[in-house]
Amino acid sequence: MLKKLALIGCGAIASEIVEAVNQGVIEAEITAFMDLAPEKCLRLQQLAPRARIARNIEELLETRPDLVVEAASQEAVRQYALRVVEAGVDLVVLSAGALLDKELLEKLNREAEQRGVHVYVPTGALAGLDAVRALRRAGIRRLLLRTVKPPKSLGVEVNEPRVLYRGPASEAVRLYPFNVNVAAALSLAAGMEAEVEIVADPRIERNTHIVIVESKASRLEIRVENVPSPRNPRTSLLAALSTIELLRRITRSGGVEVGS
Repeated sequence: MLKKLALIGCGAIASEIVEAVNQGVIEAEITAFMDLAPEKCLRLQQLAPRARIARNIEELLETRPDLVVEAASQEAVRQYALRVVEAGVDLVVLSAGALLDKELLEKLNREAEQRGVHVYVPTGALAGLDAVRALRRAGIRRLLLRTVKPPKSLGVEVNEPRVLYRGPASEAVRLYPFNVNVAAALSLAAGMEAEVEIVADPRIERNTHIVIVESKASRLEIRVENVPSPRNPRTSLLAALSTIELLRRITRSGGVEVGS
């Protein structure tokens, strides 16, 4: 039986998800779209004509989805995540920076455990988070994320590399809510807050993330150079693909899988 899927946010990643559903990559039926600008959902509704454009979260939940995907903003997570989980519906959170709010995370964990609901966070524009999760058992001594981006994507003009921020992930996601959700995904995988460096570098064209993890069991150094999504240059193509892969796993009907 196909999973019923509802989407909060009708931007680039939502478009990729709808396309993957129509191609059969994600075994699901889309029941609803919701966005602060509902007109953005009209094009997606043409690709999923049975889906409803919801005016609020209650209308979205009335379509009885099995799974809700947040692809909008950290503010959308703060407004709607708990309501989705309270309704007994599984949730995928793309704007993971919101989950570094300890109070919100504790509430979501508590409600999810009580109701048997899953809250998923895609790996996004990073790689190797399965290994980071594994290293929690050995104890992680150091956790660093260095994000290097072209100045324009960070809203600055510089002629040489410049460190714009150095500090904890929780503050990084507050100051750069659309740039470093990866810091939250890394912190959640590690079970501890990452230290983050954000660098504007006019010499590079691709958004680059360097992860360094040190533990008793292993030292990891992971470098990812991301190509922008053709639908939205602010979004990495890998972030969209990782979401599709997560949804494929959640909705799959069977088969051999490698990794977590």
